Amino acid sequence: MTTEDTEEHAKLVRLQDNLAKVEALSARLMAAMAARKSYDAALDGPDQEIYKKAAAAYVAEMMQNPAKMLEHQVGYWGKTLQHYVEAQAALIKGAVAVVPEAAPKDRRFANPLWDTNPAFHFLKQQYLTNADAVRQAVQGIAGLEDGERKRVEYFTKQIVDLFAPTNFLGTNPDALEKAAATDGASLVQGLENLVRDIEASNGNLQVTLADRQAFTVGQNIATTPGSVVFRNALFELIQYAPATENVYQTPLLIFPPWINKFYVLDMKPANSLIKWIVEQGFTIFVVSWVNPDASYADTSLDDYIRDGFLTAMAEVRKITGEAQINAVGYCIAGTTLGLTLAHLQNAGDASVKSATFFTTMTDFSDPGEVGVFLDNDFVDGIERQSLADGVLSRAFMSRTFSFLRSNDLIYQPAIKSYMLGEAPPAFDLLYWNGDGTNLPARMAIEYLRGLCQDDGFAQGIFKVFGKKVSLSDVKLPLMAIACETDHIAPWKASFNGVRQMGSDDKSFVVSQSGHIAGIINPPAKGKYGHYTHPGPMTTPDDWMTGATFTPGSWWPRWKDWLAARSGPQVAARVPGAAGRPVLGPAPGTYVAAIPGD
Repeated sequence: MTTEDTEEHAKLVRLQDNLAKVEALSARLMAAMAARKSYDAALDGPDQEIYKKAAAAYVAEMMQNPAKMLEHQVGYWGKTLQHYVEAQAALIKGAVAVVPEAAPKDRRFANPLWDTNPAFHFLKQQYLTNADAVRQAVQGIAGLEDGERKRVEYFTKQIVDLFAPTNFLGTNPDALEKAAATDGASLVQGLENLVRDIEASNGNLQVTLADRQAFTVGQNIATTPGSVVFRNALFELIQYAPATENVYQTPLLIFPPWINKFYVLDMKPANSLIKWIVEQGFTIFVVSWVNPDASYADTSLDDYIRDGFLTAMAEVRKITGEAQINAVGYCIAGTTLGLTLAHLQNAGDASVKSATFFTTMTDFSDPGEVGVFLDNDFVDGIERQSLADGVLSRAFMSRTFSFLRSNDLIYQPAIKSYMLGEAPPAFDLLYWNGDGTNLPARMAIEYLRGLCQDDGFAQGIFKVFGKKVSLSDVKLPLMAIACETDHIAPWKASFNGVRQMGSDDKSFVVSQSGHIAGIINPPAKGKYGHYTHPGPMTTPDDWMTGATFTPGSWWPRWKDWLAARSGPQVAARVPGAAGRPVLGPAPGTYVAAIPGD
């Protein structure tokens, strides 16, 4: 047998082996999909009425202004014909004359074949032309309200992104090249990855973003030394061990969002905000929220304020013996911290000396991109499903937030996993992103209806313990950090809320980057800078026009601001030293609990 015959035989064996694997995986896939749990259809997309309105408005515009529509169509078909002629010429020559593109290069089309192969080049150019034509058509529709227009533009973009040629095996050169190079093994591994993800998601599809075996909470992430010093049904309170001989007198209590787990603030030591602020000489307490199951169905926002925020504040004061604390709220916990502070102000309680808000919205009059999911079509479906399940499932929330950056958090990871057969990366931030939590049904609905839809805090109509509170009731010294490219809590929305707060001592900072990277921005990396403005908070645009840009992290600026409001230095406090029992080491037990969805 010749060497060529041996190679052909080996290829045939590999092909037969791969076909057997595909058959077994197909059986697993069918079984996994058969076990799919049904859920409210409203969670899959907006009500069709929005598309009907857009279509009706487009037809009306076409009838009233046919010249505009004709111009649009002529432009589109002219570009299409040009691409077709260029493709024919390139096919005859066997190559494309690559012309540098004026626009920023689209990362989806990084493979050189998109520019050098006539067929792939035509596909790319025609897709981009189609996408631009759809965008122009949607933007040109008259007769839609602002909210309707935003929704039509957003969901149209989602459809356009979905149909990118890179998202399909037959038109993705990276996937085809790897399949050929591996004799199809990459496709088999991709199918294995797909089946694994569907099985892990109870018959639904949720792309695994990070290697789930690469990290263990408390071992190689969330490792800052500390102890659980209090526990109730809603949270564990962690007190971190001091890293300095002396500390500032006023303790700092951090409330992370309960939509995710707290250790985003304590990932690896090099990017741990908790570790860094402990090393600056502060006594740090952090709340680790419970991951609720259906037994928490009737837990309300008042319960979170009373049994969470107020209880944690009281425990920190008891443990440290201090009459006042400083508090931090991140995202949804920042919104709720604002409600709590307004309640304390109205009750004449001065136990909180200052507050810091991380990427917090309190004015929802213009919530940005996330607002497309806050109309009744989605919220009604969320309410029905949450009441049925007892919780708003972390799976639905994760999917919704992923669609705010669908190319980065859905399509590209899916291509790498399912078409290229690659393993998910060992990336701590993506690991945390996939480690979400549920929300109690009642609390989630109160938040969505009362704060998001009704804008109750900014309007002064939202009630805490039966009494109305407003942004003007937040009167203590405060600093707010927003993030320039935040898709979840846009910086302008954060600005508008802080502007209305009643405090005479406000510091507003805009960090570069997004909802997480803009906050988890250690000084040592020197990666993202930040904007500040000492003048009055008038409008977001005016504020930014007059702002000063400072390279590097905002953390040192916050440390100095906080130190000025934290009193003199005292002897460092050790968990358990005040006679309170230590219940276990950080990061505690709640952070590891995964109730059934």
